[in-house]
Amino acid sequence: MIKTSKSRAGTQRVTFSLPAEAPPGRVSVVGSFNDWTPGRHHLTTRSNGRRSASVDVPPGTVLQFRYLGEDGLWFDDPDLTDRVDGNCVYSTN
Repeated sequence: MIKTSKSRAGTQRVTFSLPAEAPPGRVSVVGSFNDWTPGRHHLTTRSNGRRSASVDVPPGTVLQFRYLGEDGLWFDDPDLTDRVDGNCVYSTN
């Protein structure tokens, strides 16, 4: 699940969220917003039982991303169907 909200700086805060158990182990979100660098945005367990990580981007940004789990497991956001070059696509419009 992805949610977008306005941040104090006038940017868009994009929050990536997954259930705590799927998949097991550590997960990070990797994409165009962090130069495809694994480990920069690890999903952290929250009190609501989900894991999430947030990034701030300019309004109107189109993000490409994938999730990276333990042991090099790449996977897509289950709630998104749009793809470009095999990556999930999300627009902050």
